[in-house]
Amino acid sequence: MTLVRAAACAAVLLVMSGCAVAADDTVGGAASLALPPAGAVPDYQLGGAYPPADGVGIVGRDRGAEPADDVYSICYVNAFQTQPGELDSWPEDLLLHAGGASVFDPDWPDEALADTSTDDKRGRIAAIVTPWITGCAVDGFDAVEFDNLDSYTRSGGALDLDDNLALATELVDAAHAAGLAAGQKNAAEDAAALREQAGFDFAVVEECAAYDECEAYTEVYGPQVIDIEYTDQLPRSFAEMCADADAPASMVLRDRDLLPAGAQGHTFETC
Repeated sequence: MTLVRAAACAAVLLVMSGCAVAADDTVGGAASLALPPAGAVPDYQLGGAYPPADGVGIVGRDRGAEPADDVYSICYVNAFQTQPGELDSWPEDLLLHAGGASVFDPDWPDEALADTSTDDKRGRIAAIVTPWITGCAVDGFDAVEFDNLDSYTRSGGALDLDDNLALATELVDAAHAAGLAAGQKNAAEDAAALREQAGFDFAVVEECAAYDECEAYTEVYGPQVIDIEYTDQLPRSFAEMCADADAPASMVLRDRDLLPAGAQGHTFETC
C-alpha cells in the first residue's frame, strides 16, 4: 500500500485495515488520489464477484460487494437513479414524477429517476449517496464510479445537464474527501463538462467501440478510460476493436449479464 492510499484510508476511519492496492498514477492535491493504472487489464463484476483472472489490474464491483484483493478496485454507485430493489428506501419527493407517477428508465424499468431539479433536492440526494461513497472507502475500494449521469436525457425535459452537473460536483467532492478517485460512467456527450466542471478523474464506459464514441472519452481523460464491450452487440470482432487506433488502453469483453466466472454464459476476454 502506498503512503498516499494509507493516508486516504485513515482520513475515512481512524483505524482501518484491508485497503486495496493503489496505482502509481495520482491526482494532485494535499493528499493525492490514486488513479486506475493506465492500460491495466480490467474486469467488470457487477453481476457477481469472483477472483480476478491472472493479469487483471482493475476490477469494478457493486457497492454491496467487497473490493477485489491486490488490484485497483472501483466501487459502482447508482447515484442518479434508484438501484433495483431499493425504490422503497427513497423519499417519494426525491423521485422525479410526471402525470402523478414516478419516471422510470425505459431500459431499466425497475430504476426510477432521482429528481435533481433543485438545490434542496440535490442536497438531500447527496445526503443519501454520500454514506455509500464513504462505505466504499471504508471497505477498501480505491475509486467510485457514478452511474446514470445522463438521467436528464430520459426525464422528458424536466431535468437538464446543469441539474445533474450540480449533483455530480457534490458527489465528486464527497468521493475526494473520502480518499477515492471519482469515475464518470458513460455520458460521452458530457465528458468535457463532467471533467472540467464536476471534477471527475477517469471514465468507466460501456460499448464505446460498438458505438464509435471512444474518442469522446480519450480526448478528455487520455489513458484513464476503462471500456466494457458486450458479446451481444459487436459490430465487428473484439480483436478488431482492440486494434482500433481510438480504442482505450483498458478494454474487456463481457457477457451482458456480467455473470460470475463458472456460470453458464460467462464471457471474459481482453485485448
